[in-house]
Amino acid sequence: MSKAYNTEIISVGTELLLGHVTNTDARDISELLSKIGINVLYHTVVGDNPQRLRQCVETAKERADIIITTGGLGPTCDDLTKQILAEAFGLELVADKAEMEGLYDYINRGRILTENNYSQGMLPQGCTVFHNLWGTAPGCAFEAEGKTVIMMPGPPNECVPMFKAYGLPYLQKLSGEHIVSHTVDIFGMGESTVDSIFAEEMNAMINPSMAPYAKECDCLLKITAKAESVEAAEAMIAPVLKEVREKLGDAVYGMDVESMEEALIKLMEEKPMSFAAAESCTGGYIAKRFTDLPGASRFFKGGMVTYTNEAKAALLGIDPALIEEKGAVSHEVARAMAENCRRILKSDAGIGVTGLAGPDGDGVNEVGTVFVAMAVEGCTYVKELHMGDYHTRSYIRRMAGNHAFDMLRRHLCGLPIGDGVRACPDEG
Repeated sequence: MSKAYNTEIISVGTELLLGHVTNTDARDISELLSKIGINVLYHTVVGDNPQRLRQCVETAKERADIIITTGGLGPTCDDLTKQILAEAFGLELVADKAEMEGLYDYINRGRILTENNYSQGMLPQGCTVFHNLWGTAPGCAFEAEGKTVIMMPGPPNECVPMFKAYGLPYLQKLSGEHIVSHTVDIFGMGESTVDSIFAEEMNAMINPSMAPYAKECDCLLKITAKAESVEAAEAMIAPVLKEVREKLGDAVYGMDVESMEEALIKLMEEKPMSFAAAESCTGGYIAKRFTDLPGASRFFKGGMVTYTNEAKAALLGIDPALIEEKGAVSHEVARAMAENCRRILKSDAGIGVTGLAGPDGDGVNEVGTVFVAMAVEGCTYVKELHMGDYHTRSYIRRMAGNHAFDMLRRHLCGLPIGDGVRACPDEG
């Protein structure tokens, strides 16, 4: 078994501390490192201040085997990462001929590059240079005082591809192990419920390991194995995955996906089906989530945001008397929305969503009441949700969307549509 290497990521930039920029570099690098068996113990964020950066580097030298920095490699006077790291390890900054020539070529291609940009070609003596194909500031790596140091530029569109291209191969030699993880994505069960189902197994497991994680409106179970090869790790995970899926049944909506809509579109690629959506309280959020995915146009016929009663009547042809009698937030109106948008847009399925996302109620229903309907050939299903007035508008809208996507998934897979659903056969 190879040594366990511990890592600290130091993200440099005052803009990170001010909240002007989200520190996605540390997150993305951590995820990439986990795949080659290198542990990240600390994330540190420091502003463009040489004294504080020195302190962070000295602390990292005491507690980490690998120090990775992001940011501070540019040409301006506050880009001091290379200078501070070189100083901390007693190295000189020297001009790298290839990088200097590359910067000169950059100018000759008609780009605007001021004289101070040449400072980017000054690198720690003896380092391994990572040429930046995505920008101008090169990264680098060196080993000194028993530590491995890697420096990456800060912009995510440079940092992440550079780390994949150069950082991972450089570090792979340190770790003879591979970590493989798979997520089982779950809807309809909370993290605590999933934990209670697998508590005994999780407490007994070492390698592979298993842990539940909560997301805003669903959850996942992450299964991780460490082995000498990816194939060996996959073989260790396979029986655990099989057992998990068997125990969780149709609550599992996907594996290794980011969202329910991503799982749905993958399913639709195997079992093509078109759908349309008529939305009230979700305000087009369901359509947006699905059409954010590449290839959505093959399956999504279109959407209507019928936020008012007048829009429900004008765009969907819903009888104003029905809305007046039953209320806009009702089983009957949700059903009519789903059926009418399916008919108007000639889709295989229609989704209708109406409810109260807050903060105000309607005098009849409490905030968090939502009706989600799915109309398909021969039947319409309506699910009544009561999410409570303590949830945010964002949560209520996202959860309503998740239920809509889940109803479509269940229909495609021939599964029961779910609890609390009224099925309405076509009347003629």
